[in-house]
Amino acid sequence: MSIRLRLDKPWQPLTAETAARLPGQLGVYQVGDGEGSVLYIGQAGARSPFGLRSELQRELAERGAGCQFRVEVNQQYRSRWFELLMVHQHDTGDLPPDNAKNPPPNLGRLSPS
Repeated sequence: MSIRLRLDKPWQPLTAETAARLPGQLGVYQVGDGEGSVLYIGQAGARSPFGLRSELQRELAERGAGCQFRVEVNQQYRSRWFELLMVHQHDTGDLPPDNAKNPPPNLGRLSPS
């Protein structure tokens, strides 16, 4: 059994239609530019009124057109969020640009194989 650390689902265009089709569930998401570079890794937690749907609708309102996203429904969203941040930091040497502006405190290190 292999454990998937990276969020490797296909990118979807961030539009009002795709965001409206998302489930109102807890989870994590990535927002990327048109080239597929990760700009932000976020979480839809207990304070997100309609989970992933409302978080991606907010992202669309803030960023406008031209971005992509991918999501993962996950009840352990906070742990998974930290894990995705640590894996990204390991792979690229830094946090995604929009996470680096306000990094989470005490982010550990992860050395995935």
